[in-house]
Amino acid sequence: MCLSFQTFWKPNGLPEQITFKIRGTTLYGLFGVPELSCPEGFQEAQERSLQETERLVQKACTTPPGKEIVMIFDQLSDALCRVADLADFVKIAHPDFAFREAAEEACRSIGTMVEKLNTDVDLCQSLRKLLADKGVMESLDPETRRVAELFMFDFEISGIHLDEEKRRRAVNLNVKILDLCNEFLIGSHLPNKVDKHILPEHIRHHFAVEGNYAQISGLNADSPDDLVREVAYKVFLYPNAQQLHCLEELLTSRNLLAQLVGYDTFAHRALQGTMAKTPGNANCEICQDKYSTLKDFEMMKGMKMKLNPIKSVSYILHLLFLNLNEYNIEPSLYCPFFSLGACMEGLNILFNKLLGISLYAEQTEKGEVWCEDVRKLAVVHEQEGLLGYIYCDFFQRPDKPYQDCHFTIRGGRLKENGEYQLPVVVLMLSLPHSTSSLPTLLTPGMMENLFHEMGHAMHSMLGRTRYQHVTGTRCSTDFAEVPSILMEYFANDYRVVNQFARHYKTGQPLPKHMVSRLCESKKVCAAADMQLQIFYAVLDQIYHGKHPLEKSTTEILKETQEKFYGLPYVPNTAWQLRFNHLVGYGAKYYSYLMSRAVASMVWKQCFVQDPFDRAMGERYRREMLAHGGGKEPMLMVQGMLQKRPSVEDFVDALVSDLDQDFETFFMDSE
Repeated sequence: MCLSFQTFWKPNGLPEQITFKIRGTTLYGLFGVPELSCPEGFQEAQERSLQETERLVQKACTTPPGKEIVMIFDQLSDALCRVADLADFVKIAHPDFAFREAAEEACRSIGTMVEKLNTDVDLCQSLRKLLADKGVMESLDPETRRVAELFMFDFEISGIHLDEEKRRRAVNLNVKILDLCNEFLIGSHLPNKVDKHILPEHIRHHFAVEGNYAQISGLNADSPDDLVREVAYKVFLYPNAQQLHCLEELLTSRNLLAQLVGYDTFAHRALQGTMAKTPGNANCEICQDKYSTLKDFEMMKGMKMKLNPIKSVSYILHLLFLNLNEYNIEPSLYCPFFSLGACMEGLNILFNKLLGISLYAEQTEKGEVWCEDVRKLAVVHEQEGLLGYIYCDFFQRPDKPYQDCHFTIRGGRLKENGEYQLPVVVLMLSLPHSTSSLPTLLTPGMMENLFHEMGHAMHSMLGRTRYQHVTGTRCSTDFAEVPSILMEYFANDYRVVNQFARHYKTGQPLPKHMVSRLCESKKVCAAADMQLQIFYAVLDQIYHGKHPLEKSTTEILKETQEKFYGLPYVPNTAWQLRFNHLVGYGAKYYSYLMSRAVASMVWKQCFVQDPFDRAMGERYRREMLAHGGGKEPMLMVQGMLQKRPSVEDFVDALVSDLDQDFETFFMDSE
């Protein structure tokens, strides 16, 4: 029995045609891990992981210098990541609190072990002997040499060179930072409450009401009602003293750790091994881009004059709302053409033409998934066969974070028996459920986000490295976003959209003039969005720069917003307390700008003439996707573009996307 994508994404739908073969296997527990059929299984899984870790550490310390050392280190990394990565997802996404709690404890236990290993002198010495043996190092292949160097880099930034007392302090700081990150993430998603009687009666229905309180859990930025957006903004972003203290502690602890292990600031430590390499280079790109973009931003002045920032406080999305009106763009007009099934078919078509890859819907076993509406895809290459699995957690549910994310559950690697350990990932979205009469319909923004996250998934599937330490998206942060952002260009090209956008009732294709208006509206808003990204990136760099900070995080936010974004700060708000990217992207938020610049160059040079060019698709896989983090990121970019881009090239690529005459997004399909 098989399922088409159109029926696959309708929970109660029965398949009407056979399109995809189901490759079912008997699996028990979450993701097929037998122990994880119940929350207590996390304890068993982590104990087994720690036992295997102890065995591998002893083995590494007694093995002479050679390739086997690198393989043992990677096995060690895999033993820990198999539990930590899975738990990292479960602790925020599982609907059962007991599972979330058990996963969080597993994360903390494994994280503590990782920090201890990163300051283990004997373990480090076994790797140092290998790196010091020039003859052996020269005999290793480039990927193995790089992985060995990356493992040593982990030791160095953790303070392996320090005395025992300082190493202990480094471990304690790292553990404290892990706890603070978790606390900050949880706090960033918590709703704020307000007495419902304070709110005008005619807008109360826009918010969840419990007893006498209205819960504000987001910005309601897509609401056409100014007052709803104003209330949501001011209440949701109202300062929380506990969250503010958590952020201050996190920034201070990161700075203490960085200085303890020999760096001027946390930003200097975080940018080691990236394309930017130093905060100076990151700031150079941000600031050059800022001044270039200001010139292009002049076209937004007319819109800014319409905007009362106190009355309509969700700034960028309000600008977008005004812009959609000007271009007669109403998302609801587009949704009928973007059913989830149609969008998935579109991705399948694109990947098949570009990379020879098909997405096969698979039946899951009992206990394998955490919610009945989670779907599983097998990723299959036309010649190489099964590449890995993608679990699609696409639908809204209570207590599920409202964010779009890609999670690595298991990294790919070449195992000791010669078999390849297949990668497993989760894509998490927040889409509405289908009904008995209506399939899940996506707005243009939701469709673009789906393509973005699937770009991460393909990176994980095709980054088939020998070592899991560098598999798929385990690469420098400012390179990891390139494949996902590149997919946004495909999502906004009419030739791609025309392959799948069909009205769910009539089958009518999306008219070209509607795509044209949509894409033109995006170009007008692109300058404002660029300003917003610059503001975020600069703020992140300041927070992780020289300490102690000269002012409070809120005062810094106000000054930075007014200097780099241009729209005024709203009193008694603290947006930074909802900025959860400060956890995973601390000192690295600039990566979105750098990755967008690279993606723009790749699109214009390699795909703008033909988004289905198989030769370019194979080159993209060979030069950029296949290496994961096993190759210097700038060398991968150079291989794809056939040149090494300069800072000026990065800036020019970003600014060129704002050019109103640039026809990237709308190409004639005839």
